[in-house]
Amino acid sequence: MVVLTTAFVTCAKFRCRSSLAAANLLLVSAASPSRARAPPRGLLLQHRIGKVSLCSIAMAATQASEAAADKGLPLGMDETMVDEYASQSKLLQEFVKIPSFGKAWIFNSKDENTSKAMVSIGQSDLLANKRRKFLLNSHISKTASKSVHFQWSPFPTEISGVSAVIPSPSGEKLLLVRSSEDDSPTKLEIWGPCQLENEIHIAKSVHGSLYTDEWFEGISWNQEETFIAYVAEEPPQLKPVFNDHGFQKEGSSEKDCKSWKGQGDWEETWGETYSKKRIPALFVVNISSGEVRPVKGIPRSLSVGQVIWAPSSSYGLVFVAWSSENGFQATPRKLGVKYCYNRPCALYAAPDPFREEAGKPSPEGYKGETTSMIKLTSDLSSAFFPRFSPDGKYLVFISAKSAVDSGSHNATNSMHRIEWPADGKLAGSLDVADVVPIVMCPKDNCFPGLYCLGLLRDPWLTDGRTMILSSFWGSREVILSVNVASCEVIRVSPQDSDFSWNVLALNKDNILAVSSSLITLPQIYYGIKVSQTENPWEWQEVSTPFPKPSDEISSILAEHKFSILKIPINNPTDKLANGAKLPFEAMFVSHKGSASYPTVVVLHGGPHSVYPSSFSKSLAFLFSQGYNLLVVNYRGSLGFGEEALQSLPGSVGSQDVNDVLTALDLVIKRGLIDPSRVAVVGGSHGGFLTTHLIGQAPDTFVAAAARNPVCNLSLMVGTTDIPDWCFVEIYGREGKKYFSESPSVDDLCQFHQKSPISHISKVKTPTLFLLGAQDLRVPVSNGLQYARALKERGIESKTIVFPEDIHGIDKPQSDFESFLNIGVWFKKHMSK
Repeated sequence: MVVLTTAFVTCAKFRCRSSLAAANLLLVSAASPSRARAPPRGLLLQHRIGKVSLCSIAMAATQASEAAADKGLPLGMDETMVDEYASQSKLLQEFVKIPSFGKAWIFNSKDENTSKAMVSIGQSDLLANKRRKFLLNSHISKTASKSVHFQWSPFPTEISGVSAVIPSPSGEKLLLVRSSEDDSPTKLEIWGPCQLENEIHIAKSVHGSLYTDEWFEGISWNQEETFIAYVAEEPPQLKPVFNDHGFQKEGSSEKDCKSWKGQGDWEETWGETYSKKRIPALFVVNISSGEVRPVKGIPRSLSVGQVIWAPSSSYGLVFVAWSSENGFQATPRKLGVKYCYNRPCALYAAPDPFREEAGKPSPEGYKGETTSMIKLTSDLSSAFFPRFSPDGKYLVFISAKSAVDSGSHNATNSMHRIEWPADGKLAGSLDVADVVPIVMCPKDNCFPGLYCLGLLRDPWLTDGRTMILSSFWGSREVILSVNVASCEVIRVSPQDSDFSWNVLALNKDNILAVSSSLITLPQIYYGIKVSQTENPWEWQEVSTPFPKPSDEISSILAEHKFSILKIPINNPTDKLANGAKLPFEAMFVSHKGSASYPTVVVLHGGPHSVYPSSFSKSLAFLFSQGYNLLVVNYRGSLGFGEEALQSLPGSVGSQDVNDVLTALDLVIKRGLIDPSRVAVVGGSHGGFLTTHLIGQAPDTFVAAAARNPVCNLSLMVGTTDIPDWCFVEIYGREGKKYFSESPSVDDLCQFHQKSPISHISKVKTPTLFLLGAQDLRVPVSNGLQYARALKERGIESKTIVFPEDIHGIDKPQSDFESFLNIGVWFKKHMSK
């Protein structure tokens, strides 16, 4: 299961990203019984020897807390740690201030040697508990030496209350979306070069807020820049109305005195992050008149997203749709969709509702408001991120068919193309051709497969056949070029770099990108295409007007180094596929001066996500406290081929636990860390893995921290928005067949056996729990039950619940308090 947070990487079901990268992604790991371990030398501490001393410690902690409260300290704060809270919070604020890059756009001019760029920037505002957005503009000019010069505007422009910024194809118009969550209308602002050309107010009776997240988002200008298609919440459904005479029948006014609305039938939502959102529906607006029309004929059982305009076709719109009956065994319910690529989806085409006024012919069978909708990908279980080639010949898209077929929430992607009919007639089935197939077992240092979390709106080079996109390649994010005609895939970001690279925008055949590492702040680069050789782009660093970080942060980053370690697996068996026998990876961050620092093991969630080597403010904050970091991308992570990924379902709690311990053994044997001072932290499946490790290897970790951890699958399966995850990760591919809304006693026993709570009697490690009360993915009851069970056994623990947060705990104040407490908790227990 995966989760997105500003703290731990990408992806989650997660996201994490620059997309996952831009907001670092925190995902989860699941685990079960593994091997017993001998305690590292010098690790057995006095307070862990017996039940009596453990209870004494717990009682002493309670008394200390009460004493601190008497002195006016916040609840749960140890007086001895007050200075630590003060100093760490000050440093954490320095990291929070660092701006992050979002999307970018480049606009061409009549002069081939000049163009303009617009970059969106985000920055957390802790006092307001929100993220502020800015736009920064630059003039790009080419010099005689083929280098480029960026002349930035002196100050960015804040865009307050704007949920989306969408330039038109020509770059001469700009759409700003201002969606409100209350009863006020949605506003669409159409801007020209120097003025606001139109402001369109759309009442809630027409539709609700626009979907602007990366999942359902679909906002698309037509080529003539006269209409915009978009996805928004359907208008509110009618509810029963009552008054002092009882039920008001049809035709009676809701404004009668002493009347009120009832709730009506409950309707399922798409789970985590969508619990308060209505069904996504498709609309088109005339930007001149402001008239909005829904696309008719799409059944409410389909939730639409990612709409684009089709070229030269009577079918004006192409979009993705997910069926509400997406459960296994054709279960008529919605399973959580966020970060879950295993939900079946398909591409559809439908006519533009303004077609007749535009003088376009109607498709055969079109009558009035009845839309003749066509399914384009009937033979594929998954199709999303549609893009038309510039000449309109190809419709290219990504598929997660491996995830759908296996049940894993994420897996290796494939890319496909459809030859779009020149006459626009879609009668009969369209042939789907493979462009990038699924890679099962990659060869050494070769392309491991496609792991794509998003595409640019215009991802094409000037040849009209080559797409530029970002993908995971082991523990790195890289930039790829994919020729959709020849099917050639080339890694275009520097091949000898351990940094992560993410494409921001294209300038004809040149690439604007951002690059960073775990110890290097994000930096913009400009890739100039210089040849048709194996390395056709030369990369130039672009200076930006961003203020330099404080001297303290600059010094901390300069004092550290990082490397990506290849970890051979322990005792490979013949039952494993070849790809699952290949080494996995871990990233090691350490101080340049000494190996005597304590170490924090960092675990991503998912489990089918990855921690990329890109910069993470939260991880930088952790190593700034004087810790080494061991960030483990265990088998099952993205970026290592499909066989390695699919080796984990059915073996969570054992294979992933052993991979983490194997990585830890390697750095211990190489003398890189002090084995007596090791802590572990993870969220979601990473929290599942964290709590498994402190139970299965109880003498290995001196402290632990878990964000929204999976602790008890037998409890989670009946309360989560993704119960299928429990079945698939425990049983493997067969879990799809076993899935039921009423698990058997045998299933519940198996879930409990493979859950961290089955090892709780062996736990000795002081553990911090950080929980979101509104979490639908791993409901708060999971972490609370485990934390209470630790207290029952006299194990020191601390629990912080964030009342308004969901799985990611990504509200700025919550994320800040979460990592501040992790830093202080580790300092308290690693200093002993």
